[in-house]
Amino acid sequence: MMPGCGHVSPKARLILTLLVGGALALACGGIAWRHINYDKVVRATAEAALPHVQVITPAPGPETRKLDLPANIAAWYQAPIYAQVSGYVKMWYKDIGAHVHAGDLLAEIDTPGLDAQYAAATANLDVALARYKLAQITARRWKALEGTQAVSQQEVDVQAANAEAEQAQVEAARHEMERFKALEGFKRIVAPFDGIVTARMADVGDYVNAGRGDVGSSGNATELFSVADVHAMRVFVAVPQDYADVISPRLTATLSLPQFPRRVFEARYLATATAFSPNTRTVNTELTVDNPDGELWPNSYATAHFEAPGTPGVLILPEGAVIFRAQGTQVALVDSTDRVHLVPVQVGTIYGTTMEILSGLKPDDRVVNNPPAGLLNGDKVRIVPGTRGYNIPVYPPATTGLLAPSAVVPVSAPIMQGDARPAGVPPMSGPGLRHGHLSGPPGHGRHDGPRDNVRAMPEERFVPEAGGQR
Repeated sequence: MMPGCGHVSPKARLILTLLVGGALALACGGIAWRHINYDKVVRATAEAALPHVQVITPAPGPETRKLDLPANIAAWYQAPIYAQVSGYVKMWYKDIGAHVHAGDLLAEIDTPGLDAQYAAATANLDVALARYKLAQITARRWKALEGTQAVSQQEVDVQAANAEAEQAQVEAARHEMERFKALEGFKRIVAPFDGIVTARMADVGDYVNAGRGDVGSSGNATELFSVADVHAMRVFVAVPQDYADVISPRLTATLSLPQFPRRVFEARYLATATAFSPNTRTVNTELTVDNPDGELWPNSYATAHFEAPGTPGVLILPEGAVIFRAQGTQVALVDSTDRVHLVPVQVGTIYGTTMEILSGLKPDDRVVNNPPAGLLNGDKVRIVPGTRGYNIPVYPPATTGLLAPSAVVPVSAPIMQGDARPAGVPPMSGPGLRHGHLSGPPGHGRHDGPRDNVRAMPEERFVPEAGGQR
């Protein structure tokens, strides 16, 4: 055995110790790093398993409520004019759009058959008068011989009664002649009142039937003319039952029409049906608007903008924050430990995409917006920020957009919701419900005064968001 073979130098021992220590340190570091990563994964998994929710706070109720409802504009008076005699149109004198006065001649009807009947009735009246005169003369002569032996009392009475019968025949013939004379007057078609001719269905040579108007090639009867009085217009609005409390004689509204995108017209309360339709649960309300220049046309579509007192003491939430389950209407509140509590609430008026919360909610409560379907009471949640314009509610509570369920609303009618108005639809303006007491219907005649019911539409205003992420 060579000397020094069993001896390890201190330097080699040091290197060996360092290698063993480094290996142990690496092993311990790897185990510790793996444990740290495992803890991170566990925490991340547990955190990812929590429902991610966005929290909002309720908005205060509006000081005023603005209602946008569809409206129909009708003429103050509108009359379809039918023929009262049968014949052929001889000539028409007023076309559509013509301004007419009461009694103006619109058309004439040629009625040879009626003329012959009128002549025959006149002749029958003459015959009846001649017979009556003869009966009177005979009765007087027999009356003069009364009491003598020449005639009996019975014959005197018969002649007197015959005179009375002939007098009755005269009256009957006179009434018959006057009836045909009145029908002769209906040969002239005249305007019933001052207004504008809105329709002309008759043409020269058309056959018209008594009481049924113009008879077309298919046998259908239509009116000859239609005349409308447009010095003032009637505006009919179907107000939903939820908002019927705003209807009163002090109610005013502004009208916007598609053909006048930057103007509004002032309307006043006229009448209400005081009864709801069983099909739509709306009440028909009538307004009136002056139309001195004839700019508003009958059967136009308009949007009526109302202002009514609001409910500032009531809180407002978007409808997506309200939960409708078998347990009733609830909202999900988040406490300081980020745990959910399902609280029952009472819902008031629904404003389209927002609604009133009458009870069960406080102004500083944190409410889950658009809660998940599986969210339960006591669940732990993770609060995440929302995305502006997507799931952060921006709802001006003072504005309400409605479309009443009426058959007269066109499919293309714009829905007014909040201040997100389509182009050409004006915002509601004005000091609220102004005193507009109406003592009677507008005057019948036209006037040339200033157009107080028309004003320019104000510029669009941006309404700051009410409520949002907390």
